[in-house]
Amino acid sequence: MRKWPVKLSTAEFRDWEHKSVTLMGMSGVGKTRLSNILRSSDWFHYSGDYRIGTRYLDEPILDSIKEQAMQVPLLRDLLRSDSIFIRNNITVDHLKPVSTFMGMLGNPEEGGLSLKEFTHRQQLHREAEIAVMRDVPAFMRKAQTIYGYRHFINDVGGSLCELDEPSVIELIAEHTLILYIRATELDEEKLIARALADPKPLYYREAFLDEQLAEYMDERKIAYVSLIEPQDFARWVFPRLFRSRIPRYEKIAAEHGYTVSTDELSQVENESDFLDLLEHVIERES
Repeated sequence: MRKWPVKLSTAEFRDWEHKSVTLMGMSGVGKTRLSNILRSSDWFHYSGDYRIGTRYLDEPILDSIKEQAMQVPLLRDLLRSDSIFIRNNITVDHLKPVSTFMGMLGNPEEGGLSLKEFTHRQQLHREAEIAVMRDVPAFMRKAQTIYGYRHFINDVGGSLCELDEPSVIELIAEHTLILYIRATELDEEKLIARALADPKPLYYREAFLDEQLAEYMDERKIAYVSLIEPQDFARWVFPRLFRSRIPRYEKIAAEHGYTVSTDELSQVENESDFLDLLEHVIERES
């Protein structure tokens, strides 16, 4: 498989027979929407979050569900007698088993996890995301040789910038064009408002979590993690997480890729629009 330079000329991009693009940015900026558009135009959609759930976290997710089921006498008897089995039903558009496994930090009576268990699951997710990104070259080959797709879109999770694993970014940049989707100021406000209204489990870089957790507990006068209201912490920390990721995304894009705004991406309705946008961005940043 031919490897391309990190930065391409417009002519090189046009001549790239099997185009491979990595979409990077916060959840909600339009990565999966674009991937779904391209799937109908001979692009293989590689969803990092989907592979995390179906390959690298499948067993831990099932184990956590079985632990809950074993507390119910009827289900315990059925599981131990192999009368029933439990499996995940994860799709590209339905990743709830992954987010449920990630969980939220705080009071167990409100569905929260202890700090020890929460950080354990965070580490499992980090290791899984690194492994998934290292699988990209192999899946690029599979996309062409097995499935017959011409092009490849790598739809990565919003936490890619948090991994602090330079070799992963270098590998992705070596095989794909990295495109950072930057939220406009208005879209930033919408994404933050959405997260505050319906907080979701997320990955936090360890140093960031330690710093923010200490600040939160001091501000709220909370002595123990077990007293934290899980959704309250998730709401409090999200705007800080969002803004802490921006310079990390920007650094990756500056060194290894290109940047488009959510406004620009929202104009893409088909493959032709997308290719035109990429050529425009390459020309603009060359």
